[in-house]
Amino acid sequence: MRTLERFRARPGPDDPVLLQQQAERKAISDARDARNAARKILREEEAARLAAEKAAAAEKQEALLSQQAAEAEAAAKRAAELPALQKAARDARYAARQARRR
Repeated sequence: MRTLERFRARPGPDDPVLLQQQAERKAISDARDARNAARKILREEEAARLAAEKAAAAEKQEALLSQQAAEAEAAAKRAAELPALQKAARDARYAARQARRR
């Protein structure tokens, strides 16, 4: 019988104290959801910022590699032309010597 009395003594679903507790819990839950949503937005913004920085760094690296490749190609071209220029200068000196002898 004692259990039945305890059950009946419990507040009903329309009890003001119970309604206030439920409202407080709902307010706490809503505030938590708002904080979580704000954190999620911040994380997404940070991820987007990092992705943009990573893309910019990759683009900068690509430009640097392209510039280095162009410089290497120009150096190789100069290195390939150098023997021909040296030979032309040597031939000109030889021709000048031959012209002086005659």
